[in-house]
Amino acid sequence: MTMSRPAAVIVLAAGEGTRMKSRTTPKVLHELGGRSLVGHVLAAARDLRPERLVVVVGHGRDKVVEHLAQIAPDAVAVTQEQQNGTGHAVRIVLEAVGALTGTVVVTNGDHPLLRGETLAELVRTHETEGNAVTVLSTEIPDPTGYGRIVRGPGGEVAGIVEHKDAGPDERAIREINVGMYVFDGKLLADALGRVTTDNASGEEYLTDVVGILREDGHRAGAYKAADWIETQGVNDRVQLAQARRQLNDRVLEAHMRAGVTIVDPLSTWVDVQVTLEPDVVIEPGTQLHGATHVSAGARIGPNCTLTDTSVGEDAVVVNAVCVSAEIGPEVSVGPFAYLRPGTRLARKAKIGTYVETKNAVVGEGTKVPHLTYVGDAEIGEGSNIGAACVFVNYDGVTKSRSVVGDHVKVGSDNMIVAPVTIGDGAYTAAGSVITNDVPPGAMAVARARQRNVEGWVERRRAGTPSAEAAQRAREQDGQDSE
Repeated sequence: MTMSRPAAVIVLAAGEGTRMKSRTTPKVLHELGGRSLVGHVLAAARDLRPERLVVVVGHGRDKVVEHLAQIAPDAVAVTQEQQNGTGHAVRIVLEAVGALTGTVVVTNGDHPLLRGETLAELVRTHETEGNAVTVLSTEIPDPTGYGRIVRGPGGEVAGIVEHKDAGPDERAIREINVGMYVFDGKLLADALGRVTTDNASGEEYLTDVVGILREDGHRAGAYKAADWIETQGVNDRVQLAQARRQLNDRVLEAHMRAGVTIVDPLSTWVDVQVTLEPDVVIEPGTQLHGATHVSAGARIGPNCTLTDTSVGEDAVVVNAVCVSAEIGPEVSVGPFAYLRPGTRLARKAKIGTYVETKNAVVGEGTKVPHLTYVGDAEIGEGSNIGAACVFVNYDGVTKSRSVVGDHVKVGSDNMIVAPVTIGDGAYTAAGSVITNDVPPGAMAVARARQRNVEGWVERRRAGTPSAEAAQRAREQDGQDSE
């Protein structure tokens, strides 16, 4: 049976999450794998292609709404002013958006490991069995504290019994209620109107809707998720770390099965939106974040952090930090390089040890081997930038750009003071401060003439080891000349 598009997916994300012990960050905005908790849930929900995506917000709603505008501008945020239970949250959604005809999915904003495939199977089960409500369930090793799914002879859900109310036989049941549901929208609206607050917490619960629908003679079913780990929510920082580890393991396994070599999965972290082509090698201690893409045959690591960076085929990046950079094919980066936003490296370029680049274009085959800062610059192909050079791009008020042509040899310890252009094939002498344009093919020498003041150390630093060494050398020179 083909699954229909749900009329809506409702994501419950209003809770305070006091166990997270966070003063500034709402619970559902804590991050793992490159997304917020609620971001992962929304990604899974999108796999269902719902007609409406609704997020119930409450605690820290301004920050949550701002976040939703960035990651899911099509989502409708509905505010639950007082958190009076899951049933209350869904009821105010229906009051805000109107009647929902068809399938309505209710999920939680703090379940980042839930897969879209699992939600799809939940909906498919609901529609195939013709249920009024279908509960997501799973079996866990220790069901203590969870509501138990009690099934009838035909596999229907006869009831959900909370742990505190369960007898010995019911406590022996390992199938638990995850707290996510699929409803017939029309029946849901009617049942919510009959949910009471006659309980210890004085709140409206969705579990009561299941009982009401059963009493009305409707069928209640359950889909049991095979992987209990993906059904676990995040309630504190310990569970957040556990979920981060589990998500990362899932991501790495998928990449390895697709042909990526990950030398040490325990020390490698890859966000969910990162893309890796076959035959990529990821060495230990590497983190890949955001929209990073690594092409076939490239080798990253050890000890690299790449964020929103593209890496071309057969490139090698070692001990480097790269942010919003474009690394071309067969490029060599590192060790100990820092590529900042706007860096674009053409084929076979080299960025070496202790080199920092920012808003810099480096041409094909050009080398910046060591101890250099290249900021706001464009360097042509086949050029070489000597050691300890600085592209001086900022005068304290404005930033200016330098241009270095093709096959230029910039001497060591040069200051390239922008704005300046060094023409094709030009050379600059070591120790120069280049403040004026250099014509193509010229040699630029911009340094003071050396002057030696004989005997200065012995006169001005008498009695020091340096003076004594100089005196010995002069005496030796005199003996050698006799």
